[in-house]
Amino acid sequence: MIHTYAFNGDADGLCALQQLRLAGAPPGPLVTGVKRDIALLERVEATAGDHCTVLDVSLDANRAGLLRLLDGGVAVRYFDHHFTGEIPAHPALEAHLDLNSNVCTSLLVDRFLDGQQRPWAAVGMFGDSLTDEAQALAASAGIGADAAARLKELGVAINYNAYGETIADLHVPPAELAEEMARWGDPLDFVEGSAICRRLADGYRADMALARQLAPARQAKGAVFFTLPDAPWARRASGTLANDLAKAHAGSAVAIVSPKTGGGYLVSVRVPRDSSVSAEAFCRTFPTGGGRRTAAGINHLPGEDLQRFADAFETQFRAQ
Repeated sequence: MIHTYAFNGDADGLCALQQLRLAGAPPGPLVTGVKRDIALLERVEATAGDHCTVLDVSLDANRAGLLRLLDGGVAVRYFDHHFTGEIPAHPALEAHLDLNSNVCTSLLVDRFLDGQQRPWAAVGMFGDSLTDEAQALAASAGIGADAAARLKELGVAINYNAYGETIADLHVPPAELAEEMARWGDPLDFVEGSAICRRLADGYRADMALARQLAPARQAKGAVFFTLPDAPWARRASGTLANDLAKAHAGSAVAIVSPKTGGGYLVSVRVPRDSSVSAEAFCRTFPTGGGRRTAAGINHLPGEDLQRFADAFETQFRAQ
């Protein structure tokens, strides 16, 4: 029996996988990519009797691939917190799905494992911007404030690494990072002892120094719009920068638009938790849009639609 793991290449997906591996999950092929590369199940090669664990990618975006696996006799265990659409009723599907805004995949795996690898769950939650929830989880594991601050830095750096248009944009390919992480039972030991971890941290700091020089391209009360330059650091910075700018502009929706090398734009949107309109619902009004209530995006916005998007964003989220 082959056991395949299909996971988002961000902190949440990686830390969910890390928990399962440290808890004794059998080895097997890894299927992953950059953060926006979420249609992973179409790339899973499996046959009857095999098993596939899916982590932190939308069921709705992987519906065809999921049904192909299930109908082919593959058992699928699915952990996720993104939009699901209708959940297939199939005896071979074990679904751990929760769309609440204060939940991420690392937390779902932590619940599944009864907290066996809680420090890594906290890293994933910090990386997914669930800061308060991560601090509470870390405290429940007896992790002090200083150590929790280091876990937060690690989660942000791992999450940041997943953003880019292609694997070539990233400091470390997610599959390589997963194999390096698997060597470390304690995330704090990973911080201290891994050269790859230092590469992530150094790259993150250098890119953020450039990102801090950005100013809004458009700004209205309740809606702030940024455009990034056409550069690898900007493609890497887009998602984490969206989270940072959402905190800097608390109470406002934030949109970041990044040019793609082949034309068009990649879009990240963040909205306050109390927003009457979800980021996911707004982004889904454009083709290739999706995500979660407070954090969503558009994988490809044609260049001719940029002005329409900017106007719609400001109209939708501008405070009245």
